[in-house]
Amino acid sequence: MTQFDGVTYQAGTEHKATVIWLHGLGDSGEGFAPVAPHLALPNELAVKFLFPHAPIQAVTINGGMEMRAWYDIKSLDLDKRADAQGVQQSSERISALIDEQIASGIPADKIVLAGFSQGGVIALHLAPRYQHKLAGVMALSTYMSQPERLAEEAKHTDLTIFMAHGDFDNVVPLDAGKQAYQCLQNVGMNVSWQSYSMAHQVCDQELTAIRQWLIERLS
Repeated sequence: MTQFDGVTYQAGTEHKATVIWLHGLGDSGEGFAPVAPHLALPNELAVKFLFPHAPIQAVTINGGMEMRAWYDIKSLDLDKRADAQGVQQSSERISALIDEQIASGIPADKIVLAGFSQGGVIALHLAPRYQHKLAGVMALSTYMSQPERLAEEAKHTDLTIFMAHGDFDNVVPLDAGKQAYQCLQNVGMNVSWQSYSMAHQVCDQELTAIRQWLIERLS
């Protein structure tokens, strides 16, 4: 088993379920780690949170500056925004992390893959293509890489997906999130959509909905 590069939060001593939460561009696992205790999930669910760090790499739209990123962004045009090769490489890395959770005794139906912005792109790309059906996906303030390939490549078209977006998001436009939602719906996913009066962030109302959704998926 490889050493985990990220932040871990575990409530209690038991471990029955795992949430793997992927951060956005330029952030790190520390960015969302405070969310885990804030959600205060019931102890009996015995949920461990893993917040992996993305690798450090040059990002084209930021002048080649090196930062944590799941993939390069070469253009802000939605259809060219996600570097497909980088998305695939990060998906393989997170797939190996899920494999390790399953090997340790956590079944796939007790594993949730969550992601914000860039992290959400990886979550939406990987989960439908992963060999086992996961408990669910949380895709927050995000969009899709290569949506036109989803129907052909998805192994699971009945995933349960929680999507949320800010009405005033100036980084990932609301319409980009809605396009992803529509694409997921079109292939039969059990996907819900929530929007909130916020920018490119998360808010308390959203976290309340996330808490309830996680309890439903992991109970």
